[in-house]
Amino acid sequence: MSNLAWKFNRLRTMGFPEIGYRIRQAVQTKVELLTVKWMQQPPVPDCSRFGNTWLNPLPSSMNSALYRAAADRVLAGYFDVFALHDARLGFPPRWNRDPKTGVEAPLVFGKTLDYRDERLIGDIKYLWEPNRHLHLTTLAQAYHLSGDIRYAQGVQLLLESWFDQCPYPFGVNWTSSLELAIRLVNWSCTWHLLGGGTSSLFTSESGQRFKRRWLNSIYQHSHFIAGYLSRHSSANNHLFGELMGLFVAAVTWPCWQESNRWQQQTYTELEIEALKQNAPDGVNREQAVYYQHEVVDMMLICWLVGRANGIQFSQSYVSRLERMLEFIAAIMDVAGTVPMIGDADGALMVHWSKEPDWHVYRSLLATGAVLFKRHDFKIKAKCFDDKSRWLLGDDAQHAFDSLLPGENPSITRREFCDGGYFILGSKLDTAGEVRIVADAGPLGYLSIAAHGHADALSFTLSVAGHALLIDPGTYAFHTQKKWRDYFRGTSAHNTVRVDGVDQSEPGGNFMWLHQANVCCESWESDQERDCLIGSHDGYTRLPDPVIHRRKIEFLKNEGIIKVEDIFECAKEHTIELNWHFAEMCEVQIESCRVQAVVANVNLQMTMLDSDCKPELVCGRDEPPSGWISRCFDEKMSASTITWREKITGATKRVTILRITTGHDA
Repeated sequence: MSNLAWKFNRLRTMGFPEIGYRIRQAVQTKVELLTVKWMQQPPVPDCSRFGNTWLNPLPSSMNSALYRAAADRVLAGYFDVFALHDARLGFPPRWNRDPKTGVEAPLVFGKTLDYRDERLIGDIKYLWEPNRHLHLTTLAQAYHLSGDIRYAQGVQLLLESWFDQCPYPFGVNWTSSLELAIRLVNWSCTWHLLGGGTSSLFTSESGQRFKRRWLNSIYQHSHFIAGYLSRHSSANNHLFGELMGLFVAAVTWPCWQESNRWQQQTYTELEIEALKQNAPDGVNREQAVYYQHEVVDMMLICWLVGRANGIQFSQSYVSRLERMLEFIAAIMDVAGTVPMIGDADGALMVHWSKEPDWHVYRSLLATGAVLFKRHDFKIKAKCFDDKSRWLLGDDAQHAFDSLLPGENPSITRREFCDGGYFILGSKLDTAGEVRIVADAGPLGYLSIAAHGHADALSFTLSVAGHALLIDPGTYAFHTQKKWRDYFRGTSAHNTVRVDGVDQSEPGGNFMWLHQANVCCESWESDQERDCLIGSHDGYTRLPDPVIHRRKIEFLKNEGIIKVEDIFECAKEHTIELNWHFAEMCEVQIESCRVQAVVANVNLQMTMLDSDCKPELVCGRDEPPSGWISRCFDEKMSASTITWREKITGATKRVTILRITTGHDA
């Protein structure tokens, strides 16, 4: 898509107030450039006080060798950046160079730089990731645990090189406020782990110059974010992350006249956005599970930073955080897997844990178990992890271990009506569980629904902790348009595509134009059956409008899932029923009957009253089909079954999924 087409589509998603705001923002950028305000030196910081540390002073129960090994890799110039493992970027790296493509981004005025231009920038996701400075926290952790000055000196060398190569406000590292905010959070962690304002790094005369240079950059970061917050249709997780970064900076370094104002403003807005961006049932409105994790992390960081410094967030804020953890627990199967619904960018706010088996979602539940005294979170978390130790301290391990079932009764929720997710199944959280996570929720948040996928009425299925029907993930973000379109498109999900187009109309990599409206018409659950009926109007935009209604019924005693797809239309259409299997499944077609096997679980799939035959695809490039992406920018082939046929007028199709296990057989 050309830059002009993208701008036109973006304009279509804006109302008049936003258009006015964008014009004022553009004028402000031009004024900044022409009046060279950026040349002014930051004000002198008041170093008489700094914020209290919000991290565990000195964890004694950690394996420090893991942290030293990770830090040694950084000192040797080796970095992991998404699909690039052990990439030799050097020490220090070239901060404006995309490690994936080798493209060197120009040092021009950052706010005028089009970071979406691959020819100019390369893959911006890869370029930005090292610049978030998660590896600085790694070096600081190793120093904190070992006392080896090499790691602290490594932090100084990296920061000095970054200041040299990324002068304010030039280059791609001065374009996105969210990137600056995450960098500030990692700088706060690093600052505290190095000893804060009295760190040994600052004792010499050259150390004092380094300290002043670092504080100057912190001020410039804060000032940039405060004047460049994401607003209107962009006020999603980006805004929350920006508020987080500015709040953490204002509390960690209250060194300037603006610091108190920044702290009060961000606190107020964080309280508001926590309730706006996250539904009362705990579902993040981006409709993307990985972003649910990221926003939970943002809220948690702000809460802990505030608490350590006498700033209390409201009960509404804290309760909403607990509800968000409940949703994660509800969709997690007995093996600890959560569906990859919506976008996932592989990002972490801070790379806290170096444990080889560390689990993003279980870690959040471990922290939540202690904070909210939730035994049910403890059961899902399995163990107390290093991230939780860094945040809560060694004593929290005892609190975690001491949680008993009756202390705070668990709340097992099956329906999340605000977010539009429903859990069908039996024997949940046992070795014999059947767990179905069905999506009857909206496309995404605000007018662009940036991180939502066209997956209305899709569902995932796991049995006994083995994934069978999956959401295939994300794979691509800013680049590789073909794959970006596929992985977030309707054909990549366990639902129905009509006439070869998505349920919602894409307008760019992070933008949807016409959005399908999804409705939950009925939800019933008892000892014998679970039943969800939902519909969407995404295909009413076709010349002959189509309403798709789906009934998902799980008969618990029989182990049968009955899926009824009803199409309300007048003329001829082509329908595709797609079913995406986990990469571990062995899938084959036998006389129009699909058989899928994983471990001791068998799934038999048939379509009643239809003459069309199923097609099995695995790892096809053109058109894309049969893929799964469990990590950003990494994909592997997996089996996809498609039933495709032409229909005329109102039509119903029934698919039967019969589950058996080795025990049943």
